Amino acid sequence: MSGVESKTIGGSMEETKDRHRRYLRAVNHPLRRRMLRALKEGDETVESLEERLGVDAKTLDWHMRILEHGFCVERVEEDGATRFVLTQEGLVVDYVEGP
Repeated sequence: MSGVESKTIGGSMEETKDRHRRYLRAVNHPLRRRMLRALKEGDETVESLEERLGVDAKTLDWHMRILEHGFCVERVEEDGATRFVLTQEGLVVDYVEGP
């Protein structure tokens, strides 16, 4: 690994299983994989993701929360704007097949 600790490893076997379940739920949806790819390519704001993916803000927020809960993205608030950043776990999108 790159020396960065994985967020999907917990302090106990049960915690690790829960984190893996959350992670797999997050990446196991075509729209969320498209969202991760868009983030990797530079779309970071809600507005740019809405435009690129053709989804409304409410749908985007729902799926983004699942990606956050699954350790794939982090929400950053700067100057009144929200942007999203891929985590190490979110980079798995390069190795997941499908849309």
